[in-house]
Amino acid sequence: MSVSTKKEKILIIGIGGGLARITCKLLYKINPNIEIVGIDSRPVDHTIEIPNLKTYRIQYRRGEFENLFRTHQFTKVLFLSRVTHSSISSNLIKKRLNLSLMGTQTILELCLKHNIERLVILSTFHVYGALNDNPVFVYEDAPLRASLAHPEIRDVVEMDQKCQSWMYEFKDQINTVILRPTNIIGPSLQNGITTYLTHPLSFYPLDFNPMIQFIHEYDMAKVLVRSLEDIPLGLYNISANEYLPLKEAVKKINPHAYPLPIFPLEKINQVLNKTFIGVPNYLMDYLKFPCLLANRKFLKIVGPDFFHFNTRESLETLGIRRFHALSL
Repeated sequence: MSVSTKKEKILIIGIGGGLARITCKLLYKINPNIEIVGIDSRPVDHTIEIPNLKTYRIQYRRGEFENLFRTHQFTKVLFLSRVTHSSISSNLIKKRLNLSLMGTQTILELCLKHNIERLVILSTFHVYGALNDNPVFVYEDAPLRASLAHPEIRDVVEMDQKCQSWMYEFKDQINTVILRPTNIIGPSLQNGITTYLTHPLSFYPLDFNPMIQFIHEYDMAKVLVRSLEDIPLGLYNISANEYLPLKEAVKKINPHAYPLPIFPLEKINQVLNKTFIGVPNYLMDYLKFPCLLANRKFLKIVGPDFFHFNTRESLETLGIRRFHALSL
């Protein structure tokens, strides 16, 4: 990445996460003159300190967003904040769905109103769903079927669909990029897949062994930075080329991981979720059925050597994190 001196002001929605902090470092590295405003509804006390970075903890309400856009003249917006999963009641899921879609609609409208040059939206490959009739590789035009079996991620699916429709409706007014990455892993992240892989009681299904993909957090940050620069308008699957069986991935981090039949695993995880130490219920489907992304569209633009880490190297960084956690 070449160093730039262009004056830019970027809004990052979801600055409290580990991926956002890595992205901030990369943005500043390639453009020391860049100004970044980061917001989050979560605490942002541990956000990385770099020059020209301001962070705010705000509630995602229309009034607060309007004031933010009015106060700052953003050139680009990086939308990282999304709800990943929930084990709550159907009434609360419906309420969360409405709030999530309303917040997304507000951000889209304000980007258009304030003439934002480029909008990058982080979605997830989970919107496709892990089903036994998935094709060998899932392309960007595949149907989004995840919420058929798991209504708790309906908001994620509908947010993706809304953003996609909006992107094409206003394609002549704003350059929008939507990213659907595979499993993002790394020592800075605390998402469902890293929780599963680094749990002290590591396990894998005895009766299933699907192929699985990963992308390292640093490479995902590179994707976000590049998308803010020159990736053409569109929707992109994001994954490295390599994939491997789930059992191999788990045992690479913990050689002593043990197998259990999937049925009791699902029941155990439902109990653990009530104590906030389980993984999302929908993630259990990805321990049974594959959802491998076709990444040809993105790699055609950035080149085959864009990613720094291969799958096994990415897993090694998690293995190191797990070792340090057990040593404490």
